[in-house]
Amino acid sequence: MSRARFIGLSVLFDAIAYNVAVLAAFVVRFGLRVPSFNLAPFVTLAPYLTVLFLGVAWVDGLYDAERVEGLWAVVRGAATAGTFMLLLTLGILQLAGITFDAFPRLVILLAWPLHIALLIGWRALSTRITPIHWPEQKVLVVGTGALAVELARELDRRSKWGYRVVGLVTRDEDGVRGTKPLEGSPAVLGTVSELTRIVCDQGIDRVIVASPVALRELVEDIALNGEADVRVDVVPELYEIFIGEVDSIVADIPLMEITHRSPQWYVSAKRVGDILGSLLLLIVLSPVLLVASLAILFSMGAPVLFSQDRLGQDMRQFRVHKFRTMVRDAEASSGPVLAEAEDPRITAVGRVLRRYRVDELPQLTNILRGEMSFVGPRPERAFFIETFLAEIPGYRERFRIKPGATGLAQVSGGYATTPERKLKYDLIYMYHQNLLMDVRIVADTIRVVLTGRGAR
Repeated sequence: MSRARFIGLSVLFDAIAYNVAVLAAFVVRFGLRVPSFNLAPFVTLAPYLTVLFLGVAWVDGLYDAERVEGLWAVVRGAATAGTFMLLLTLGILQLAGITFDAFPRLVILLAWPLHIALLIGWRALSTRITPIHWPEQKVLVVGTGALAVELARELDRRSKWGYRVVGLVTRDEDGVRGTKPLEGSPAVLGTVSELTRIVCDQGIDRVIVASPVALRELVEDIALNGEADVRVDVVPELYEIFIGEVDSIVADIPLMEITHRSPQWYVSAKRVGDILGSLLLLIVLSPVLLVASLAILFSMGAPVLFSQDRLGQDMRQFRVHKFRTMVRDAEASSGPVLAEAEDPRITAVGRVLRRYRVDELPQLTNILRGEMSFVGPRPERAFFIETFLAEIPGYRERFRIKPGATGLAQVSGGYATTPERKLKYDLIYMYHQNLLMDVRIVADTIRVVLTGRGAR
């Protein structure tokens, strides 16, 4: 069974299990002839409650096979999801004003153990009837010590989940290429200085670092230089655990991912928000757009808009639109240059538009088309990006996500903030982004617009 089929069948069977459990609870409570007065509220709410439970199951990791590979993990995940759904259902019925007579709370309590039993039962049965075959995931372990070898052996024992340890990477003085540090361990493929080449040549999907902290800077280059699309995990020391959170556990070895991958539900939810928000703002702010256009037209003449090619997600080129805030042909004599705090090319009207970020409003059309998002790293021109890639370590990492009309860097600094500082803010956002952070950045942007703070 493939990963996609496993998820699809899990969603289908979980949806069936939830509804069967509730209907069985009605039968236990009322017998085979359930009064329509009692059944009608559940029939009305069933689609919504089912979708809600599937969301709860997703959050609890019931569709992540690595988190429910053992029976105890399945029992724990099912019990957590079923219990949480019990509480949510009671709360929803209370908010909906459905009386105890119409939808007896005893039915919900009876459905609770039945639901958990069905979730566990069909999963236990499916593992015997239709074993799952995962796509191969090539793993490279950095280190040759006892911990690295233990980790490699444990992953080999989990080969049914697609893991294949290709080899180990060592320091120059730790071993010789082709040797095995311990009996039964994978062979050493090379040194840390050759890590990027090994990852590219071997088609590595995941790098796990079990070496001393001193070597991790070299490993981070893989995640940041863009030469290989690979997941990088580290076995954390106490300090990393204090400032982060463990993403997965292999046997009893904790792992923390240092590369960024946003969950699909977050990407989808953000896109829906971008579409609805941009449409709404284009309608509500149409008077502001009109006034800004007339102010530019009468003070600076045509054109009103300034369009320019920028690089977005995966360094794809697109054309961004802004209100013109500089004199016509501002870069005719100087060539491409970044705006400064007191740039003489900015007009009086342009300075006002920049101060309150009104010049960015035409980018709502870029957001609507999907070229940008409301929140993300600011898109930049290829001319400057080539320089930044050569001079600023990790600059390529910011292109892993969609650029934004605003971002953490924009609400934390001004137009003249250095690219190095902006990158730090962009990476902070990328590695900690969530819907709550997006809302906070948008709220901070509104405050900047109303006060002019952070833009000079």
